[in-house]
Amino acid sequence: MKRYLAILLLLAACAKPAQEHLSDYVSTLVGTQSDWSFSTGNTYPAIAVPWGMNFWTPVTAEREEDGWAYQYDKHRITGFKQTHQPSPWINDYGAFSIMPFTGDEDSGSFFSHKSEEARPYYYKVYLADYDITVEITPTERAAVMRVTFPENENARIKINPFNGGEVRTDGEWTRGYSVQNHGGVQEGFRNYFVIKADVPLQERFATTRGQVATLYIASSFISDEQALRNLAEVLDRPFDDVRDAAQVSWDEVLGRVRVSGGTLEQIRTFYSCLYRSTLFPRKFYEIGADGQPVHYSPYSGKVEPGYLYTDTGFWDTFRALFPLLNLIYPDINAEIQSGLANVARENAFLPEWASPGHRDCMIGNNSASVVADAAVQGITSHEDLEVLYKALVHGTENVHPDVSSSGRKGYEYYNSLGYIPYDVDVKENVARTLEYAYDDWCIAQIARILKRPQDEIDLYLSRSGNWRNVFDPAVRLMRGRNADGGFQEPFSSYKWGDAFTEGNAWHYTWSVFHDVPGLIREMGGEEMFTQMLDSVFKVPPIYDDSAYGYRIHEISEMQTANMGNYAHGNQPSQHMLYLYGWTSEAWKGQMHIRETMDRLYSADPDGYCGDEDNGQTSAWYIFSALGFYPVCPASGKYIIGTPLFPKAEITLPGGKTLVIKASCPGPVFKTVTLNGKSLRNNSVEISHLKEGGTLRFR
Repeated sequence: MKRYLAILLLLAACAKPAQEHLSDYVSTLVGTQSDWSFSTGNTYPAIAVPWGMNFWTPVTAEREEDGWAYQYDKHRITGFKQTHQPSPWINDYGAFSIMPFTGDEDSGSFFSHKSEEARPYYYKVYLADYDITVEITPTERAAVMRVTFPENENARIKINPFNGGEVRTDGEWTRGYSVQNHGGVQEGFRNYFVIKADVPLQERFATTRGQVATLYIASSFISDEQALRNLAEVLDRPFDDVRDAAQVSWDEVLGRVRVSGGTLEQIRTFYSCLYRSTLFPRKFYEIGADGQPVHYSPYSGKVEPGYLYTDTGFWDTFRALFPLLNLIYPDINAEIQSGLANVARENAFLPEWASPGHRDCMIGNNSASVVADAAVQGITSHEDLEVLYKALVHGTENVHPDVSSSGRKGYEYYNSLGYIPYDVDVKENVARTLEYAYDDWCIAQIARILKRPQDEIDLYLSRSGNWRNVFDPAVRLMRGRNADGGFQEPFSSYKWGDAFTEGNAWHYTWSVFHDVPGLIREMGGEEMFTQMLDSVFKVPPIYDDSAYGYRIHEISEMQTANMGNYAHGNQPSQHMLYLYGWTSEAWKGQMHIRETMDRLYSADPDGYCGDEDNGQTSAWYIFSALGFYPVCPASGKYIIGTPLFPKAEITLPGGKTLVIKASCPGPVFKTVTLNGKSLRNNSVEISHLKEGGTLRFR
């Protein structure tokens, strides 16, 4: 028996890989079982390197304009698309697709997930109707496609540039451009692509069984010449070498955080979320002939020097995604901040939703939070911060002439009355007031760093208290307020939209990130504050959709979560669980946080409980699984939660390591220490955490 056991242990040891590839824990299919009426992520399987300029995805949609390019429940693949889509609600730009097929007509092919391999760095699928296997592996601005054919006299590889683009082939070289866009660019925008292939493209050719065609593909938003320069990332490199290098890139990025002791499902969910957290915002810059970064500017319509990133909505991502970058990937956010400063140099406004330029979507002025959190953590250069501050101040007193989400819609009312009235022609007025108040607090933090005059700092600090103007103490909830000072009548706390954005009063009442103690006082003290938090989970998941005229998908996702009126599937609620940390009943928050991680996330195709939204919903999971969360970005603090894993290690800049240990298997921890010192008030300073050491939960 002992000998038999020894043999088993030896075999197990031999079967263990020499080096763990964290990228192989990732499922890129998480969130793809979605449609417009119900979101479990609204994602697609992005074949990419971290923050790459170009992604690739298989397409199951019949229409090239369909924002739901890949849906897990579909059975036919109609193409393989170079995509820049951040969300189906925003849709794509600069896209083109490639499709190999046999026969007279390309109508797409049946496929099965059983013959599909979907990894961040590699995708492979068998197209049953054509007896063709397609493989794709990426670099930042290029990719290699490998196509294995059957024996056939009538094979073809078709290039679709979408919406009036152009394709021209000369021997082994194919060039073209896509003009596809859904806004956010200047006139004359193009995505130029170049393909080198060892079979003729756009023409028919004969193949033998097992014949392999290799396509080297790259593109540029700048020029044909730059596209060819970008092709050097892959040109004539073996497919397997490119794939291995892409996997190394992912292993390095994912390897900044190593977790252990959890179940395989928890580990897969964690790294799948970390993958989604390191896709957006994407690089929009290229490397010019002189080796320096250069970019086409969707803001000026010109080719400009320096960095630029795009495809992110700050209304979503200011909350956790950008704080995650600042903690674990500050080198990337340094480039992003430099790119934002370039935006400010190229036009008067910072974007609030960029794809690739200003897009008219969502509300708030949350670029202030994104800039402030980086500034507080010393990531942004002084020169760039001066430029960014000027743009932020401009945005407090202006609104973009064409895109009302950039700047501040309703600023005239907000700056004069201290709130945006319910009875004026500015929708989502309470949500705007709350977010502008927090954004003013963020601007004040930047003003302090830049040593601006005290009266300037005081102006924004004073405006940061404007949230009180839409808080009704009679109902202890945020509520629309008319221009004459009276609150809106009638009032339903369950009414979605109207005075709020994709939520109701139960969701938005907690959007006072920068002054939770003040909110506690306005509610009548800690006991009542706790009761109101409890009520979110106790009230039934009923809703009023009369402002929309139909049930939006976020409502359905709240209902099916079975957590009362808590709506984790949409961003305004996601910090709420951590507010228990300001009370003597922090354990309630820990219970809800653990339930949310365990029940509403998985590594399956329906693994999210709402839109993933460019890394935000994933970043919530990453922070929560580690045991702390940035309730108020730019405050310099994290609020303590409940770590999911017995051990996690974060490699910090400068070679320092933060080790997180949890000695209790349950969700509730009574004491938390950092390097042996007890934490007070259920929070920890970011600067202390960045010194490394051991954060221990007991």
